Amino acid sequence: MKKTGSLEALAEALRRLPGVGPKSAQRMAYHLLQHDREAASTLGHALLNAMDRIHHCSSCNTFTEIEICETCQDAQRDGTLLCVVETPSDQMMIEQTLTYKGLYFVLMGRLSPLDGIGPRDIYLERLIARATDGIVQEVVLATNFTNEGEATAHYIGEMLKARGLKVSRLARGVPVGGELEYVDAGTIARAMLDRRSA
Repeated sequence: MKKTGSLEALAEALRRLPGVGPKSAQRMAYHLLQHDREAASTLGHALLNAMDRIHHCSSCNTFTEIEICETCQDAQRDGTLLCVVETPSDQMMIEQTLTYKGLYFVLMGRLSPLDGIGPRDIYLERLIARATDGIVQEVVLATNFTNEGEATAHYIGEMLKARGLKVSRLARGVPVGGELEYVDAGTIARAMLDRRSA
C-alpha cells in the first residue's frame, strides 16, 4: 500500500527529532493517526503555540515567552558571574545543581566548522556585548567536553581574556565526551564548584 503525501510528511517531520530513525518515525506516525488522534492534535497545537510564543531572551538568549527571562530578572542572582552554556537544557541541568547563583548566556549550539557552524551561528557578538557590559567580572565556560565544545570554549575564552575578563572552565568532573544534559546533577555540581581558569 502506497503512503499518502501527508503521512510521508508526518513521518519525515518526526524523523527530525533526535534519535528517531525512519522506522521509529513511521511507527510514531501510524500510532498517532491510528490509536491517539487526540494526542496528535494536542501535539500539533502545542508545537504551533510554542513556535508562535517562544523566542530568545534579549539578555541571555535562552528560550522564554517574555522579553527578558525570569532568571535574568531575578535580583538575587550574581550579575558579576556569567555562565556560558550550549543549550537551554544545559542551563537547566546547572540550575538543578543549586550551586550556581550567577547569570547565563546560551549559545544555542557550538562551533563546528565541518557542519558549517561558525561564530555568527552561535550568537558570539551578543555574548561579547553581554560579557563586556561593565558588570560581568568572571565568565564560566560550561560548554560540553566534546571536541566541538572544547574548541568553542577555547575560542570564547581567548576572545574574553583579550578583553580583560576573568575566564574559568568547568572542572573535569564531567566526563570527557559527555554532554551536560545527560550527566547527573552531583557531577555537574562538583564540576561547577571546582572550576578552574581557562
